[in-house]
Amino acid sequence: MVAGSAADRVITDDEEEPRTAFATALRSAIATSGLSLDRIQARLLARGASVSVTALSYWQSGKRQPERQSSLSAVRVLEEVLGIPAGSLLSLLPPPRPRGASSRRSRATTEQPLTFPLEALQALLEKVGAPNALEQHHQLKLVGLHDLCEIAEDGGQRAVTARAVFQAGADGQDRWLLVYAQGDPEAGPPVLNTLRNCHVGRAEVDDEHGLTVAELLFDRPIDRGETHLIEYSLTNQGPPYPECRNTHYREFRRPVREYLLEIRFAPDTVPAKCWQYSRQNTSPLDRRDLKLDQNNGVHAVALDFGPGVFGIDWEY
Repeated sequence: MVAGSAADRVITDDEEEPRTAFATALRSAIATSGLSLDRIQARLLARGASVSVTALSYWQSGKRQPERQSSLSAVRVLEEVLGIPAGSLLSLLPPPRPRGASSRRSRATTEQPLTFPLEALQALLEKVGAPNALEQHHQLKLVGLHDLCEIAEDGGQRAVTARAVFQAGADGQDRWLLVYAQGDPEAGPPVLNTLRNCHVGRAEVDDEHGLTVAELLFDRPIDRGETHLIEYSLTNQGPPYPECRNTHYREFRRPVREYLLEIRFAPDTVPAKCWQYSRQNTSPLDRRDLKLDQNNGVHAVALDFGPGVFGIDWEY
């Protein structure tokens, strides 16, 4: 089961030339300045632009390029910090890809709905000692899941709190494997906190793809037929908070009896329209309009769902 928001932009082959131009110019400017990435980050922050050292490293290496609005604004400040002419870096960036519900829906209907390479996930699974997790038969069934996604004042994702109920199909079940995809890798991984009946075991992060894999160890092993309730949260630093591209979803690789997804918006970020979307196996994408409640929230429920993707989109 994978949770997350829409993936940030990854460079494709047809963008090689503009990517190289931007990365080359940035590397040259950094080398000329004599500043370390840590010092550059500090100077950016002093001017009100928050960019992680990891993001700066990816930009200059060409692994990623700035696309979201806060990143483009940071590039303007970066030009000032590096002492180069205004627009000399921004002019090397190609136009951003189209965003919005249509692009998200097309991703959701592809044969492979994951927003990251399976190879990246497999590498993390091996690091936490679960190399066969994607193929093996699990003796722990997810019975019910409730996600609460909180959207901050700037439209980014503040936090996700999850409450999950499992039922054991064999004796001695003592852990659940969490896979989380951060929709905005530039922002860095969220902080994982366990809130009830579990604690974190082995955990690994892939900064490039915004992936977190962690063992959630139960407070006690459970035997066949027993159920266990856990609760945990994933909290992001901000502002600015990681961009979530106006969506939140779960990808279920195995069926779940009940999934409740709730989105709660800050007062200044109440959307004009919300809808749920889902796709199981190769079936067509299903969409249904949703109405906001009096507490600036919206929710959707999936019953006997999966494998597939279930989420909520919104637009302002």
